[in-house]
Parts: sequence; structure tokens; C-alpha cells
Amino acid sequence: MAYLSDIEIAQACKMQPISKIAEKLNLSEDDIEYYGKYKAKIDVVKLNKKPRKGKLVLVTAITPTPAGEGKTTTTIGLSDALNILNKNSIVAMREPSLGPVFGIKGGAAGGGYAQVVPMEDINLHFTGDIHAIGAANNLLAAMIDNHIYQGNELRIDKRAITWRRCVDMNDRQLRVIIDGLGKKVNGVPRGDGFDITVASEIMAVFCLATSIADLKERLARIVIGYNFDGKPVTAGELGAVGAMTALLKDAIKPNLVQTLEGNPAFVHGGPFANIAHGCNSVIATDTALKLSDYCITEAGFGADLGAEKFLDIKCRTANLTPSAVVMVATVRALKMHGGVLKTELSTENITAVKQGLPNLMRHVSNIVNVYKLPCVVAINRFPTDTDAEIETVRAECEKLGVKAVLSTVWADGGKGAIDLAKEVIDLCEKENSFEFSYPLDCSIKSKLNAVVTKIYGGDGVEYTKEAEEDIARLTANGFDKLPVCIAKTQYSFSDDAKKICAPNGFKVTVRKVKISAGAGFLVALTGNIMTMPGLPKVPSATKIDVSDDGIITGLF
Repeated sequence: MAYLSDIEIAQACKMQPISKIAEKLNLSEDDIEYYGKYKAKIDVVKLNKKPRKGKLVLVTAITPTPAGEGKTTTTIGLSDALNILNKNSIVAMREPSLGPVFGIKGGAAGGGYAQVVPMEDINLHFTGDIHAIGAANNLLAAMIDNHIYQGNELRIDKRAITWRRCVDMNDRQLRVIIDGLGKKVNGVPRGDGFDITVASEIMAVFCLATSIADLKERLARIVIGYNFDGKPVTAGELGAVGAMTALLKDAIKPNLVQTLEGNPAFVHGGPFANIAHGCNSVIATDTALKLSDYCITEAGFGADLGAEKFLDIKCRTANLTPSAVVMVATVRALKMHGGVLKTELSTENITAVKQGLPNLMRHVSNIVNVYKLPCVVAINRFPTDTDAEIETVRAECEKLGVKAVLSTVWADGGKGAIDLAKEVIDLCEKENSFEFSYPLDCSIKSKLNAVVTKIYGGDGVEYTKEAEEDIARLTANGFDKLPVCIAKTQYSFSDDAKKICAPNGFKVTVRKVKISAGAGFLVALTGNIMTMPGLPKVPSATKIDVSDDGIITGLF
């Protein structure tokens, strides 16, 4: 049987004018700003005084594998299913980065019959938010180097500049560079480098800010490096805040689009979860909670990364309490965690499912026992999954007191998540005792140890000499009471991508800790994680084309 590709399904969809989607949210013409027929930004100023009324549902997943889990697809399909059940639901998602779109991972608009559209726009330039974030980041970088060139009144130590330039593309060539070369008028030579835009602190600030005023305060706190006395220098001291805000003033408004079934969706903000905090914007989530009965949101990669940061950073910052968590898993991915090759996933293998199940169980246990939140497992079913394999997963989940529900949203859209939606509704009616995995008033090392031992299942943390020096300096400068954002491989609970399933007996090595004072957290870099990804041997970009009549092909 031949299946349509994601882009063919999306292009066959008859979209409603975005004004009609806005009407479903009781938004008037004055509340939205059009970006063509099918995209709009929401002016949230009028909505700031409205109370939150909706239930917040987090969709997360097991540790990712090449077999795929379908977290974004499930997020969209669940929201569609709730709307079928006459529940006013809005999906709140992140914006895709151009890096993975042209690299290997692909876009982030869902798949099959559970997508947000216009898919091509969302996966490419969209409304220009990520470009605006990159411009603000690089304006600050330019002002740093210009300040040094013009006399360096703030006595910035160019050897201690921590602010990097950014570009929203996978480009390993730019990871480590020397710039300012040539004649004196070209600037001051120094070591420098680029991050991918979604790893920029501006993206984190953008996603955690609650208003223009809060955005400005956060931008002002950004530490760009240190002076010759070892004291932090901020963007506020450089006088960069007003201009950076001007570049971001339109971008910070949430983007309104629609699902294939014509339901509202907010797609706004896009940090990665392996190198950043991996959640859509607080403003979009807050707006969705004010306009709907249910806000269905997702966090990036596995629950050890995206969900941990959503719960310990975003929820703490924005005073959010989730009503339920959906844990997405596939039989295929569990079999890969059980040691089966990708080429052999179509054959029934109960033994491999059982060997891979500890990965799912550790993630579920973290949600239920560490964060004290109600949880349901969504089994994203593939045609090759057998009833016996599905039953094996169901039985194991029952041992933790968690229900496992089949989901077929890729093939069936919202109808494929009706049972899942009913379970989510039931869970949302229950009281929960949401807790964070660590308190803020403990030391930096205590926070890192809590995440590694409680969430990852490791034995503790080891630190390089550089990390020890970073922690001492950050503590001396009063940054030790902030939450931690651990940059770690997405492919393992550990910092070693080869340790699949649910490894034990490992320690995580922290090689560097840096401050994101504007975002309001500390970033701990582990293993060989990099803030600028590279392209694969055969990038997805080689398959993308545009026909003479402007139709994009090859975009998934």
C-alpha cells in the first residue's frame, strides 16, 4: 500500500482562513496581526488580565531512537481528539529550527494526519521569529567587539568573553573561529565561535519572558563575559537592551496556525532540549491556558531532557502546574532499546520489547514518583506491531499503576486518539502533588547531583577542572541559587549515547558550567555535547526542491 508523504498530506489540506481559527478563540480582528491568509500573531496585551482557566497537559516521550516515537504527532492528534469530544483545546508547540530541517532530524510540524499547517512555512522561515532572535544575538555580539575596539571602558577581558554569535543552520565550520583579523579597522583579533540560534540565550530569554517589560529585564541581565577583575559584564551595561528589544517586539507575540482538522495551534519559540531548555514560549502557553479548556504542549526529546527542564525550569519560572503527563512510546523504539537492529523491527520480538521496557518504566517512574504527576502512556502504534507486543507494554505499565492507551493519530488524525483523550480528561480531574526534583536554595553541585541520580538513574557527577573553576566563580558571583539546565546527549539517560535503554552504574561528567543570567538558569555541558550541530553525510537539504509553480517537494 502506497502512503502519502507528510508534505503531500499537508498540501492536500484545505486550510481555513486564519480569521476563522481566531474566531474559535473569541479573538477579534483587533486581536490578531495577519501574516498572509493562514498565519497570524496574537496581540496578547489585552489578554494579560484574563485568568488562566485551562488544564495544562505535557506530552513527552521515551529516549529517542532512529525508529521514531511520534511525540509531536501525538501532541497534535491529542488536541484534535479533545476538540472532537467538544473540549476546547489548543496545541502549543515549538518552532522548528532550520538546522534539523536541512540536516537529519527533520521538521517539527507533526506527521501523517496529525500536523499543523501551513507545514512548509512552519518548517522554513515561518513568521521570522528565529531570524529576529539571531539578529538580536548578533547585535549584542557586534556591540561587544565594538566596545572593545572603541576603548573598552568596561575593561572587558577579551579572553573571558562568553557571548558567541549564532546562525540557524548546522555548520560545524563555525564552532571555533578567530575573527577581527586584518588591519586595525577590522576590529580586535580574538577567539570566537557560533552556536545554532536555538541554543542562544536570547532564545531561552524569549521563551521564558512573560511580557515586553520582563523581556527587557532579562536581556539586561545577560552576562556577556568578565572584566579584568573577574566580575561579570552585562548586556545592560553595554546599552544594548533597547535595540535588542526592538528587534524582538513583534516576534514575542505568539503565532496562531491550525491543525489539519482546523483546530487552533500556537507555534512559538524553539530551543532544543539537548542543549537548551526545550520548551515553547511561556507567553504562548499562558495565552493558550487563558483561551482554552486544555493546553496540550510538548517538551523536546526524551523525558529526562525536555520534561525535566519543562518541570524544573519552565513551570518554576512561570508558576505552572501540569494536570497530566502523556508519555509517548513505540514498540519499535522499545525493541531498539532492547538491542534489535532497525532493519529487524518488523518481526515480532517479545523478548526485545521486555528488554527495552526499563527505559519506558524509568521515564514513567520519574513523572509519577519524583514529580508526583498523573501519567498515561500513549503507545504510538505502527502497522507491524503485534497484539502480543502491545499487551506486553500494557501489562508492564499496569505494575506502576499507569494505563497504556493505543494511539493511531498518524493514520487517523484526532479519531486515533479518542481513548487517549478520555484518559487525559480523567487524569486532569484528579488532584496532584506536583514537586520539583530539587530546591533552589541548595548548591549547584547538589542540583546537578539530584537530576543525575533521581532522573537519569546515575550514581553521581564528576567534574573537570574547568567545571570546578566555573562553579566556584558562579557561586562567588551569586548565581548558585538558579535552576540548572543540563546539556546532554538525547540518546541515553547517561552522557554516553551508546548506553541505551536504562543504564546503571554510571556517572555524568560535567566539563563546563556557564551562566544564562537573562534566562535565569545555569547551563552544564556534559560529554561531547555541542551547541553547534553539524550536517550528516547526506543532508536532507539534498532532497528538497521547488517546482516551476512554486510547490516545495522533499520536505518530509
